[in-house]
Amino acid sequence: MAANKMIVIGEKESFIVRVLIQKAQGADCDTEFVHLSVDDINAKIQDVSLITLYLDDNTMPHEDVLHYLTDIMDERNLQMILIGEQIDIEQIRKHLPEELIYETFCRPVDNEKFARTVSEYFSKMASGDFKKSILIVDDDPQYLTLVREWLKGIYKVSMANSGLRAIKWLAKNKVDLILLDHEMPVTTGPQVLEMLRSDPETRNIPVMFLTGKGDKESVMKVVALKPEGYFLKNIDRAELIEKLQEFFILHR
Repeated sequence: MAANKMIVIGEKESFIVRVLIQKAQGADCDTEFVHLSVDDINAKIQDVSLITLYLDDNTMPHEDVLHYLTDIMDERNLQMILIGEQIDIEQIRKHLPEELIYETFCRPVDNEKFARTVSEYFSKMASGDFKKSILIVDDDPQYLTLVREWLKGIYKVSMANSGLRAIKWLAKNKVDLILLDHEMPVTTGPQVLEMLRSDPETRNIPVMFLTGKGDKESVMKVVALKPEGYFLKNIDRAELIEKLQEFFILHR
């Protein structure tokens, strides 16, 4: 996605909407109006990083539009600024997952605050605040570096070259997912998983195993530990990224 690109979706491009677009453009955000329809949104969604939905009086988006927005925002990790009357905002909240809504504004809108909010969003995006965080734990430095290079443009990636280092790192840091080598020396992957699950601070962190063994017996041993999933180490970049995206969508 290109940085700092937003669409303002509404029923009509009113004077107020044009003012909001000008304010966003003044905050170095490439912004344009898009009519409230699936076809029009789909034609303009490419490279967009933020959506503003402007609700006119007595104008609620059709369910197909809301379903489309939910799906595309989930898929592309986008968020929305919602503008309207309080009663209309509450109706939209019933249809959109709360984590997709970055900020809400009741009309009349404070234009300067809106512009600051847009600028704040893109500042956070640039610093990686909206990226999911992944800890990779593996004793093979070459494999650690390879997977980090694959993922660092999409996720916040941290690395640990042993189970004990991972445990120490997690004592001070939060993470959304752990990719854990199953066959590490000294402290094995299963032992690390056991330690994580015995600690209230880490027991709910999802763990996926990395394994170099694809035979049925080895895979069954991995699955028996009930991780969130597992990957064979010969997985390619495209498939790994696809599987991780699916995981985060399912676990929103």
